[in-house]
Amino acid sequence: MDKKETFIIAIKENEKLIFKIASVYTNNTDDKADLIQEIIYQLWKSFDSFNQQSNLSTWLYRVALNVAIYQLKIAKRRVSTVQIDEQILNYQDEDNSLIEQKWEVFRQQIESLNLLDKAIVMLYLDNKSYDEIAEIIGISISNVGTKLQRIKEKLKKQQVNA
Repeated sequence: MDKKETFIIAIKENEKLIFKIASVYTNNTDDKADLIQEIIYQLWKSFDSFNQQSNLSTWLYRVALNVAIYQLKIAKRRVSTVQIDEQILNYQDEDNSLIEQKWEVFRQQIESLNLLDKAIVMLYLDNKSYDEIAEIIGISISNVGTKLQRIKEKLKKQQVNA
């Protein structure tokens, strides 16, 4: 199997994590699509550097998170504009389900976290072990535990103050 085929298989097997990272670090579908494209491009560029010392998904997470964080930093330097959709202007209040409301509150809480904390929460919610999170983020295992505890406390305070 050649490099291209191996890469395509790796992307297909891990596309959910790429979409998840793009969803966490963007606010609209255009930015999400751009970020997904940039992540895949950077993965392809650095595919030869994958030395198989770690799990492929761990390496993919690390590259994808680095690209997402870098793109977010670049985007903050640009002037942002918001396109108003006609559907939003004509939106009529509907009863959102309790699940949708909880998800929106959770998304807003996650949005308030810094870039590193967002990544840690996303990996934690993806059932990654502290070892895997430490390897992907590049911090010690004990630091992962400390950061998760602080994030949980911060989110609880936000919930109480809401």
